[in-house]
Amino acid sequence: MSKTAIIIGAGPAGLTAAYELVTRTDIKPIIFETTDYLGGISRTVNYKGNRMDIGGHRFFSKSDRVMNWWLNILPLEENAEKVLSTSKIMILRKRLSRIYFLRNFFDYPISLSFDTIKKLGFWRISKIGFSYIKVQNFPVKNIKTLEDFFISRFGRELYKTFFKDYTEKVWGVPCNEISAEWGAQRIKGLSITKAIVHAAKNLVKTDKSISQKNVETTLIEQFLYPKFGPGQLWEEVAEIVKQKGGEIHFNCDVKQIETSNNQVVAIKYLDKNTNHEKSISGDYFFSTMPVKDLISGMNSVSQNIRNIASGLQYRDFITVGLLLNKLKVKPQNSEKLIQDNWIYVQEREVKLGRIQIFNNWSPFMVQDAEKVWIGLEYFCYEGDELWSKTEEEFKQFAIQELASIDIIEKSDVVDGVVIKMPKTYPAYFGTYAEFHQIKNYVNQFENLILIGRNGMHKYNNQDHSMLTAMIAVDNIINGNKQKENIWQVNSEEEYHEKK
Repeated sequence: MSKTAIIIGAGPAGLTAAYELVTRTDIKPIIFETTDYLGGISRTVNYKGNRMDIGGHRFFSKSDRVMNWWLNILPLEENAEKVLSTSKIMILRKRLSRIYFLRNFFDYPISLSFDTIKKLGFWRISKIGFSYIKVQNFPVKNIKTLEDFFISRFGRELYKTFFKDYTEKVWGVPCNEISAEWGAQRIKGLSITKAIVHAAKNLVKTDKSISQKNVETTLIEQFLYPKFGPGQLWEEVAEIVKQKGGEIHFNCDVKQIETSNNQVVAIKYLDKNTNHEKSISGDYFFSTMPVKDLISGMNSVSQNIRNIASGLQYRDFITVGLLLNKLKVKPQNSEKLIQDNWIYVQEREVKLGRIQIFNNWSPFMVQDAEKVWIGLEYFCYEGDELWSKTEEEFKQFAIQELASIDIIEKSDVVDGVVIKMPKTYPAYFGTYAEFHQIKNYVNQFENLILIGRNGMHKYNNQDHSMLTAMIAVDNIINGNKQKENIWQVNSEEEYHEKK
């Protein structure tokens, strides 16, 4: 291999870039990962044989390239006997997400069914209906904030009922302080009209394909999933990278990015295994590290760019895994367990944001099939009151919250664990409105390529992060020095369906 690519970070974007390089070029990838694990937030945590998916990762994409890429690593197996006996496979899972509000379950996205009307009550439904009609006849003219975005799509009353409180749990700031761009990336073409049309089409099951290309992402009903969680796929990718000559170094914290004449020439990093600082040069440099840290480590950066970078904000994440004898909430059918993959908790008196039921992601995530294995998701800032709790304090706090909204009985808790993940969500407030200046600055370095969620300070899904890496390698192969096609991922028309 005549050239080298230094890759900062072993999450989906970094590992995809490394895989693309070793399978399509003679460029050697060398990955430096600051932690001791692979996959970033797409890792799988194994706690006493029970596996946790941090944040929940549906393996679904509108991109055939990504779908085929996944299946090339872990093929789909639908035969029940082979699923039991084979490890390195994808399984096909049903998708169910619901909202928990007023101690009731509501469809997600919310549907205008008789059940919804009954649970919300005539008065609340009437207000929602009139509010929606009003915004359709008198549209929001200047959509700047996330609040504007939600109201323009759903009306003020539906926004206040099902969007406002949960979104502010996630971000910790009011919706009128968050850029509308978040809504454009996360829920894109979803509207009440689309939800109704989808419900009608679903009665006749018009799209049974795995890709579900004609279905809005928020409305998909099935997805692929690695048998043992998302980390299984990234562990397989890492093995292929190493077998083909790539390197992965763990516990290596990149501190400096040295530049000269619009080129990155080397990085300096602290090897936390030996506590020694080291330096390495390369031909290409891929960064998935938080932009805030990247700019902090670069030499010859103007004070203006430094100020913008230092003002970028992130939301941090805590998952509490709880092993239970059973849930207090019961399914309406003959099943033992409610079938939700995750539940959005809209109840205002708790800080809990979402609940994952790992049994429903893959039955192989749970060591004892008679137990219920769930993940409670909290959004916070590193160093705040939630983050600063000890593991035992947080576990008891989470158990109390879950019991207070009638999801569990405390006596059914068998075991638990707390996982903290910093800088999980790049935020669309702080100095984000000036981010284009950082983008223009880093783009002038020909061999520096920003990819992935934190690398681009862009709330990408896993598949979008992967696509940024794939397109970056395409550019190298094709001699394309422009990077706008990378930045356009998750912004292009393909992902922005119209109402």
